[in-house]
Amino acid sequence: MIALPDLAEIEAMDATDPLRSMRRRFALPEGVIYLDGNSLGAASSDVFDEIEKAATREWAHDLIRAWNTAGWFHMPVELGDRLGRLIGARPGQTVVCDTTSINIYKVLHAALAMRPDRSVIVAEGDSFPTDLYMAEGVASTRPGTVLRLEGVDAPTIEDLIDERVAVILVNHVNYKSGRLRDMAALTRRAHQAGALIVWDLCHTAGALPVDLDGSNADFAIGCTYKYLNGGPGSPAFIYGAKRHHDDIRQPLSGWWGHARPFAFEQGYAAGTGIRRFLCGTQPVLSMRALKGALDLWDKVDMNVVRGKSIALTDLFIRLVEARCGAFGLELESPRDGAERGSQVSFAHPHGYQVMRALIERGVIGDFRAPATIRFGFTPLYVGYRDVWDAVEVLEDILRTGVWRDARFAVKTAVT
Repeated sequence: MIALPDLAEIEAMDATDPLRSMRRRFALPEGVIYLDGNSLGAASSDVFDEIEKAATREWAHDLIRAWNTAGWFHMPVELGDRLGRLIGARPGQTVVCDTTSINIYKVLHAALAMRPDRSVIVAEGDSFPTDLYMAEGVASTRPGTVLRLEGVDAPTIEDLIDERVAVILVNHVNYKSGRLRDMAALTRRAHQAGALIVWDLCHTAGALPVDLDGSNADFAIGCTYKYLNGGPGSPAFIYGAKRHHDDIRQPLSGWWGHARPFAFEQGYAAGTGIRRFLCGTQPVLSMRALKGALDLWDKVDMNVVRGKSIALTDLFIRLVEARCGAFGLELESPRDGAERGSQVSFAHPHGYQVMRALIERGVIGDFRAPATIRFGFTPLYVGYRDVWDAVEVLEDILRTGVWRDARFAVKTAVT
């Protein structure tokens, strides 16, 4: 058995961390250990600077002229290219726009239209709910379309793929367990059957290296407010492989996706390339916040991020199991760091109360029904001492049973 590190070794790990300098760019409250970056990333000074500039200089001074003078109109594609570098996408294949849910709706319709002789959507039964809700909504608008679910209609997604499948919607990292799928292998399996595949990167982008182009992926969607730290409700993104651009047809034919939006023509004519996924006017202030968030990433090596992510999560699992293993916690995430994203999940019969007690003590994670407590590790601002201290608090809460206090059982609107 490998001996657990002591506090001196933990502090030495922080001292030699190549990402250590990034932490000072984030506005983290004193006394808080923030382990919920897989749900909402922390705010950075870069984001504040961009919002201030966009609001007080561009909007307040230039007014409507800022669409041209500040380049507002071109932000969806320009930010898409910057984000694309982090997900293995060459320029011109990623656009920042709308929400994850809306983008799922658009891309599923586009994929189904590209396979008109097929009528099956495949997804995971334990997918993040919005993926399933939107897939149901798409199927309801296309008579004869069927939704097949992994874990419901067959044990694995691979078992569900046949000549009737038009598109597969799959999470690269499972939102609850953190389990990581093999993108290249599943994409090959989909293509062998003549199907298209859409990768949900909500729990991937900014947490680990992705190679959409190298994996020959068809489409991807994702959010920017988790590991990318774009802010609550920051705009989502769509990736579409260049080989598919001429065939993209999606039903939300808003004016920003028009070939000539300022010609004010009566009929719709789709624009070119990845702009075909655009719909309506985009939220400029949120986009400028995202621009600031992406500024952080210009010189960040995603392989370094991934290495630290695995080290942080490995350490957390070892410490929790050694110090808290007798208190009813059960690991839900893969033990092998190569098989999980940048989060660790444990099940506990009273997980909600345990998490509420942790949050009151300044260790912020989150809860996913029915019994999962999740901890997200953002390598840009989480350190090894944070892991050590968080486990100390968790051990104390479980050992003393303080979580049994009635106030921790009161449900909040957001868990």
